[in-house]
Amino acid sequence: MRTIVWDRDDVLNDLMGCWFRQRWLVDHPGCALRYEGLTANPPDAVLGVPRSEYLASLDRFRASGDYDAMEPLAEVRRWFQQNGQRYRHVVLTATTLTSAPAAAAWVFRHFGPWVRAFLFLPAHREAEDLPRYDSDKGQSLRWFGSADVLVDDSPANIEAARREGVAGVLVPRPWNDARGTPADALAQLDDLLASMECP
Repeated sequence: MRTIVWDRDDVLNDLMGCWFRQRWLVDHPGCALRYEGLTANPPDAVLGVPRSEYLASLDRFRASGDYDAMEPLAEVRRWFQQNGQRYRHVVLTATTLTSAPAAAAWVFRHFGPWVRAFLFLPAHREAEDLPRYDSDKGQSLRWFGSADVLVDDSPANIEAARREGVAGVLVPRPWNDARGTPADALAQLDDLLASMECP
């Protein structure tokens, strides 16, 4: 049985869009940028603010009820309902230590019937001095040792996975070059998994 490793934010959900609409635009009513204009992740340069200001805003959103209330992407939820039982599923996300419990609870609340492991790569914050076991998701996947496919919105994470012999599916977002929609990425995932089953 193949193992799919899923990024959480902007793959299983719409974190950046929710944060931007529900936190950033509320706190910055004069901001004329639209979500589609977030062509970098992290988007501090696009927003014209210091990285610390963006991270503080994101962390406030993660600490709010809005973060916990995010809905999964409907097309991803449907994919799991139709196909989830055919594969093993792991979530590997980059988040802060303080937000990891809420992130894990969200995953198991929405995808618990299928997901069997939650792993996180600590996102660096000055207030959290943590041991750094892995420098990127590729190293985390090497340690985990059982991944066949990584589904992620970061080209760097997809490339790091490929260096470890793990196939990748890039979910289209404004900050990457993938074309189409998340539903197109799921169709690509289906094709990739089907090719892995061929003799």
